[in-house]
Amino acid sequence: MARRTGAPVTAVRYVPRWDRVCVRHGRWGLDADADQRLEYLDVRGVPEVAAAQRRWAGVARRAVRAGARPERVFALAQAVVARWWEQALGWERETIWPRRLHQVAGGDAGGDLERWRIVGRDAVVFPEVVAVAAALLDPAMAELVWADSGAGRPRALPADGAFCRVLGERMGRPWLGAVIAVDHGGPLLAWMGSVIRLRRGAGGPPGYDNDPWWLRREHQPASMAAHLRVLGKEKKAPGSGTMWRAAVPAEQRMMISSLVDGAQEQLIQTRRAQTGASAEAARSLLRCLSHGAALLDQALQRTVVAAVNAGVPPQDVVQWAKLPPGALADALKAYRDAEDG
Repeated sequence: MARRTGAPVTAVRYVPRWDRVCVRHGRWGLDADADQRLEYLDVRGVPEVAAAQRRWAGVARRAVRAGARPERVFALAQAVVARWWEQALGWERETIWPRRLHQVAGGDAGGDLERWRIVGRDAVVFPEVVAVAAALLDPAMAELVWADSGAGRPRALPADGAFCRVLGERMGRPWLGAVIAVDHGGPLLAWMGSVIRLRRGAGGPPGYDNDPWWLRREHQPASMAAHLRVLGKEKKAPGSGTMWRAAVPAEQRMMISSLVDGAQEQLIQTRRAQTGASAEAARSLLRCLSHGAALLDQALQRTVVAAVNAGVPPQDVVQWAKLPPGALADALKAYRDAEDG
């Protein structure tokens, strides 16, 4: 029809995320179903993105040889890295992703950081997704998980385990292992659990618990379109006084959301901890509940500080948060001390 009429026409080609880079033009194709003005991101300034696409072909072949479907391996790796992405605003030592995000945003994402974090996520984290997929397919990494679990003498996964340490090194972030080792939930822990159950022969009949590449629904990352819809609704939401989004920096809002999500994961873990020997079940429950409570305390403190800084009367904040006398001043002091430190 376009040839007959001479009218311009836009053609949309749906491709998987591991094939989004147009190497010739240095562009990353964006999801077509997202209601936003961009069709692609300029990734010429981040050559590691195109390099990762070239590496993926080898990773996919390795998946086939291991008896796994490449698309499932990729989906799991993307879920792992997308979870890290949501937590990364609190990673003081992270420098790689901010540099890439500013680059794909045309030099500076600061003016609209939250939208750029949504639009640029898949392109920015793509090299790490490929690296995680390659790591999880490596039998040597599975051996590290098995050793960390105690092998023939089962034990809880340690916070200083070799698997997380080596995985962090493979990501080019030696400090990352200590961070992900205490993330008690999410797709990476589920993968580790499947690996351990398979090695112990304790997984029961065939099913998702025995399949390392099974991605649970609750672990699937939200799409760009879903994130943008939520962002649009929140910006249009009516309110009185200064709007929360206008008054509270995106970094603070993201950190609060990340802490709440982490606490939610801990509650999910408590359901899975109520089996086995009494001492082990009690230890797992208490560990999950303690860690979840600590995350909620941090979220409460940050929200209190953000509300006061946004102009909400302190007396209202104290009442809404049900804080005892003096707790607001303590929260503000602790936050400022942390900022100064």
